[in-house]
Amino acid sequence: MPGNYAIYRASVEPEFERHHGRKPVHHNEVRAVMERHPYYQFWSALQRCSQQRMWDAVIDSVERAWPRLNGKLKRSPKRGSLRLDPALPIPRYHTAADIHLQPGGYHTDFVDGDVAAGAIYDLGLNIYSHGMMGPRNEYLGNLLIQYFLKAHRGFKPQRILDLGCAIGNSTLPWARQFKNARVDAIDVAAPQLRYAHARAESLGVPVHFSQQNAERTTFEDQSFDLVISHIMLHETSRSALKQIFVECHRLLRSGGLMLHLEIPRGKTVIENFLYNWESWNNNETFGQYMTHIDLADIARQAGFASDKISCADHAVPREKEQQLYSEETLWKIVEAHR
Repeated sequence: MPGNYAIYRASVEPEFERHHGRKPVHHNEVRAVMERHPYYQFWSALQRCSQQRMWDAVIDSVERAWPRLNGKLKRSPKRGSLRLDPALPIPRYHTAADIHLQPGGYHTDFVDGDVAAGAIYDLGLNIYSHGMMGPRNEYLGNLLIQYFLKAHRGFKPQRILDLGCAIGNSTLPWARQFKNARVDAIDVAAPQLRYAHARAESLGVPVHFSQQNAERTTFEDQSFDLVISHIMLHETSRSALKQIFVECHRLLRSGGLMLHLEIPRGKTVIENFLYNWESWNNNETFGQYMTHIDLADIARQAGFASDKISCADHAVPREKEQQLYSEETLWKIVEAHR
């Protein structure tokens, strides 16, 4: 990865400047030159192949344990709950491509009552993140909690909703932190939710999972004190993003808080370009459009007052071997009070 920055400074940026009389100002301008460079082509091929091999490796592990995993689901005790909706339409932004190249995507059932997609996701996540997620893949939940506790001292939510929870790996830290709160978590993918429920039960953490679309949920108006998500927004679409913010506004009680953690997009055009590798090569189709979307403006359009909205970069250091696309990780955090 660092070599991409070296060739950009040494040859790609100067070449662009010679032809255009200025430096690149958009990641697509960088892409037009960078993708012709042999170093970048080789690095990109390695990235793509490593992602595919990752799924090959973890799918073998899951297939060996498949009957046992599905059997454990049926025997799990009930601390929380699971509610599925077989009639729920799966949005096109999930079905059009297998996100992150995971075969079948996040939503596909291969047998009745399947948990395979969840187990595959769980095993792949920490490999993809180079160990950053920790042994239970809870890094993002803990990251957002630490930010929340520092920025909103004294705020004790009694009802929390996690949108796009997948296997609940980021949800469980919230349930542990706020033991007296009811924690709901939703996703459109049934196999992820089955696995999430069984996983939470086995870890002794009560969470109420339900299969719902974050654009329009079945919860009543003003049901929650806190509505959160962890790197979900970039997996949606332009229209869905706006509707999700509208739904957050509807679901929050007066004084409640919307809090979304989003993946970094970089602060320079070369960083923008490298982060958007996922869009062009890894089926993160909407991700590139998030680079220049004004999330604060979308929150205003959804009904949140301008003086109650914040959208800022949250800098977090990473070990060198955990750096995916840049040396500094700037997570995007958007928050708004009702």
